[in-house]
Amino acid sequence: MTVKVPPIKCQGIKTKLVEWIKDHSSLEGNGTWIEPFMGSGVVGFNMRPSRAIFADVNPHIINFYNAIKQGKITAGIAKEFLEKEGASLQIKGEDHYYEVRERFNKDSNPLDMLFLNRACFNGVMRFNKKGGFNVPFGHKPERFVKSYVTKITNQIKYVTDAVSQYDWEFLCADFRKIISSAMQNDFIYCDPPYIGRHVDYFNSWSETDEQELYDLLGVTKAKFILSTWHSNQYRENLALEKYAASYTVLTREHFYHVGASEKNRKPMMEAIVLNYNPLTPVALEPEKQLTLFEKAKNEYVVYSSPKV
Repeated sequence: MTVKVPPIKCQGIKTKLVEWIKDHSSLEGNGTWIEPFMGSGVVGFNMRPSRAIFADVNPHIINFYNAIKQGKITAGIAKEFLEKEGASLQIKGEDHYYEVRERFNKDSNPLDMLFLNRACFNGVMRFNKKGGFNVPFGHKPERFVKSYVTKITNQIKYVTDAVSQYDWEFLCADFRKIISSAMQNDFIYCDPPYIGRHVDYFNSWSETDEQELYDLLGVTKAKFILSTWHSNQYRENLALEKYAASYTVLTREHFYHVGASEKNRKPMMEAIVLNYNPLTPVALEPEKQLTLFEKAKNEYVVYSSPKV
């Protein structure tokens, strides 16, 4: 499977986990795919459901994709815009980047956000307490070369083609409202912020939020998958034991690369929480569960009998 990468980048994007999540999802033929935490949208965009609700509390993400849906942003429009702004960036350097950032924080133009998202430091999307984009320049004035612009416009074209074929809705809404609206044949994919990670104005997440999320998922009639982290070499995600004890929890190890050296490979055990059995997993007694780095990749871990 070739994963299609969306035009907007977000920290924590699940590009490397899309196929794994897709293999374990279960959407009925007439149901709606629901994402209360859209972020990049990479999972749903690759699922290509006939009906979908992509929701996020960040209005800039939703505005961007609604602009594509409404034809206000096309591959051609984005190409012309990025070539123009890229040329100014090459001449003026970081001064131009900060001019665009100031302009975006005043006018919220979705094309400006696309430019900032691809020109900022490390592709981070972060907003201050006033809701202003505050990521510094990425120090690459020649960022928007022809091949890079083509890559971005092809990503926009993919979304344009999808929204013309399918009934996809983009909503700026709180996860509580979106999950509460799910029906029995719908499928919910949740990728909430992680407790303890750096958060921003649109991406804050507390223990109360975590509790309310699991409370809502506990009573929904829809099937769901929730993405989270399981453990790394330093600590474990205690929220899994606290909130996910009655669900199926599947784990998969993958590496984050911080540098070219082997010693800089950072292993992380990712987890998905399901309220159904996608296959027939092997239940492990807690005392017999292997430690993080002894576990086989793609191993099933069942803390308790999951709901069917």
